[in-house]
This record gives sequence, C-alpha cells and structure tokens, in this order.
Amino acid sequence: MSHELHLDNIRISKDGRELIAIDQTVAAGEVLSVMGPSGAGKSTLLNYIIGTLPSNFKATGAVLLNGANLCVLPSNQRQVGILFQDDLLFPHMSVGQNLAFGLSADIRGADRPARIDQALTEIGLEGFADRDPETLSGGQKARVALMRMLLSEPRVLLLDEAFSRLDTERRDQIRTLVFDTARARQLPVIMVTHDRADADAAGGPVFYLTD
Repeated sequence: MSHELHLDNIRISKDGRELIAIDQTVAAGEVLSVMGPSGAGKSTLLNYIIGTLPSNFKATGAVLLNGANLCVLPSNQRQVGILFQDDLLFPHMSVGQNLAFGLSADIRGADRPARIDQALTEIGLEGFADRDPETLSGGQKARVALMRMLLSEPRVLLLDEAFSRLDTERRDQIRTLVFDTARARQLPVIMVTHDRADADAAGGPVFYLTD
C-alpha cells in the first residue's frame, strides 16, 4: 500500500521565536530533504512528527498520513520509523534478537526465526543471526538497524543524519539501499541532512531552514 504524507501548515516556535514554518506534501516513495545549520530546527520537526516534541515548544498544524492526522495518536501508534546517525543496536542482544525486537507480537513460534532469516538474506547478511553486533562493520550495523526498523512495518520513514558517520563508500551503499527500499515499499521519507550529496542522491524536493 502506498502512503502520502502532508505536513499541513506546521509552525513550531520556542520562547516566542518561530523556528519552523512548513506546508509540504511528500508523495509515496519520495524523499523530502530538510537542510539547514545546526540549531535551525531540523530535528525539532522530526520530533513533532513522531510525537516527542518537548513541552517548551509551541506547535500548530497537522501531520496528515493519507488524510488522517497522526498528531492525535500517541507516538507508539503512529507507525513512523526513524533512523539516526548512530545505529543504536542493543549491545546485549544478538543480531537476530535485535531484529526480533522490530517484529510484531502477532508473528509467533517458528515464524519469528524464519522471518528473521528472511530479513537477513534481504540485506545480504545471511547466517548472521547469532552474531554479536560489536563484531559487525559500520555498514553492516546500518543495514541491521534499517531492517529492524522496517520489520516494525512503518508507514513513514524519517532519517536524522542517518548516513553522516559512514565513510564515502558505505554511505553511498546504505543511502542507495534506504532510498530503493522506500521506493519499493512506497514510503514517504523525510531526511534531515547537512550534506548536499544526500539531497542530490535522494532526488526529491529540498526544504531549507535558516537559523
């Protein structure tokens, strides 16, 4: 199923100063790149979308997914996936256990390890289920983090400087994997980045925030 995201006249301010004013539609499979200097409010916008905006900010406007307002839902019901610059894998869990964390409780019994094995094959890490995350390369960790998020079946994907810690080769590989996956699953994507190369690779509209 394809999804369309509309940031409907969203305005966010703090201490009487407006940080963000945006009205933008993100089509299924499209990437909206949000760029601007540190402190301009890029991550603040993502916090509003996922429902974790601190109370000292004032916000108006709606986050509409297929016409339904996500803002009326608690964070855990919005089905918004987010990737950060750190992979945030659980160090006390194996790779397979990390992936299982993203699976719905409705997937039970033998279906769970089968789904994990399938997911590992999809990202080129077949047979890695019992591996310690610390033994993985940066690119491998990024792939596991991406798949863990996708197993939770998000309807929107947010990227918060998700590629910034990868070297150039891994950055290109993971970026291509994420964008191709979003297009294949028809997910609208909002990407916060400092790097123009990320926006160029995304090929979608770019929204600039000023300090």
